This record gives sequence, C-alpha cells and structure tokens, in this order.
Amino acid sequence: MPRPIRCRRIQHMPSATYFKPAGVRMVDLQEIVLNIDEYEAVRLVDLEEVEQLKAAESMKISQPTFSRLLKSGRRKIANALINGKAIKVEGGNFSFR
Repeated sequence: MPRPIRCRRIQHMPSATYFKPAGVRMVDLQEIVLNIDEYEAVRLVDLEEVEQLKAAESMKISQPTFSRLLKSGRRKIANALINGKAIKVEGGNFSFR
C-alpha cells in the first residue's frame, strides 16, 4: 500500500490558469496539466530564486519531494513550449496558507 501524499502548502494562487500558443485554434491543441504544487515549486525556485531547501520547508514537504515536483513542473512547461501545447494549471494535493 503506497504512502499517502502529504498536503503541500502554497503561498500564491496562479492569476491565470490557462496558457496557449498564439494563432492555434483550441480544437487543434493538446493540453498539459500543471498541478498547482508544481506551479508553486517552479515559482519559488525560478521566479523568486529561493533555495530548494527553504522552498521545501515553506511548502511543508521534504527536499527530495520538492525536487521531484520541480523537475516534473519544468518538464511539463518545456514540453508545452517546444511542442506547441497548451498549459492548464489545476489540481494537486495542496492547501492555501
């Protein structure tokens, strides 16, 4: 039986939850879902320039878990940018503090 996922704390809700390439019709787009906890990990490290250990502490998760979230979020964003996919920000196990 897998271990239950801990609730991740986030400080900032996204102001926009959908991003798409310009000039591509919605019906022609593939979508990638970026979880809100992945969004928060990318925001803390890449935008706010917080160290991973401090960012993990602020989200109330371990540093290895934070690192996996960050890697997953970055991979999804890169996939969307390079392959012209839409990004939908939603879901995940989180609480707003």
